Amino acid sequence: MTIEPISSVAKADWLKLRKALWPEAADIEHEEEMAEFLVNPSRFGQFLARSEDGTPVGLAEVSVRSDYVNGTASSPVAFLEGLYVSPQIRRTGVARRLLEAVRSWALAQGCTELASDTQLENTDSQAVHARLGFIETERVVYFNMVLRQPNTA
Repeated sequence: MTIEPISSVAKADWLKLRKALWPEAADIEHEEEMAEFLVNPSRFGQFLARSEDGTPVGLAEVSVRSDYVNGTASSPVAFLEGLYVSPQIRRTGVARRLLEAVRSWALAQGCTELASDTQLENTDSQAVHARLGFIETERVVYFNMVLRQPNTA
């Protein structure tokens, strides 16, 4: 298996894995975000895992966040925005290898902490985070109150 930094939106493999991780987003949304990441390589990193035959099997995306990140004590903080491994190859070390690339990138950006999050109901992701060495810091429930309906005219 190889881990490679992603440096081009033209990589269809990147889009394919992003769509598997975030299926609710349209292709154009993915492509716009991917392009934004590539123009700011000191703020965003992205890595692709390939099997021995070159098949894309995993993806990790990381950013540098300067705002407050729950559970951290420093700033800026590297934030694992997304981690995906194809179902047929899970539990074979792909996520760990991707995380190694993320950690190296984060250290090169001057970060001393790596944070991440997942939904409360996503117990599989929580278990993966724990196996990868993340420590749960807090659980949060977000609230919202609409103050005014947006203009529709």
